[in-house]
Amino acid sequence: MNFRKNNKGELPAFQMTAMMDIVFLLLCFFITTSVFSQWEYEIDISLPSAESGKVPERLPGEIIINIANDGRISINQQDMTLDALKNRLDRLARYFPGQPIVLRADKDTKYEDLIKVIDTCRQADIWNFSMATSEHKEAAAAESK
Repeated sequence: MNFRKNNKGELPAFQMTAMMDIVFLLLCFFITTSVFSQWEYEIDISLPSAESGKVPERLPGEIIINIANDGRISINQQDMTLDALKNRLDRLARYFPGQPIVLRADKDTKYEDLIKVIDTCRQADIWNFSMATSEHKEAAAAESK
């Protein structure tokens, strides 16, 4: 007497539910980190406007140095002195020659404070820097029409 049926059963299948959960969580993580790392803006800095001013594409590894109207220098929302800035820029120039730097100075910043930061960049052998400006108000209004 044979009590077994000719039932081969179901073949094992690849479970996609757990894989989709992991991919979704990774996607959320990378989107969140990319949004927060896009621009290291200081909110209280008001950039001067220029007719040719526009938001450029961000270069990989670009460092943004913010200079407030009172002469305060910050990178990644950390205030620092000129000596601390020089030490950081020296390390950057040693390990990453040609490192791009963006200087975001408030429009009310003293020229002297800006020159001190530029001089610190040059002393650290960093020559690849640019000045951030905002879009000229009249040009922005003309484009939006």
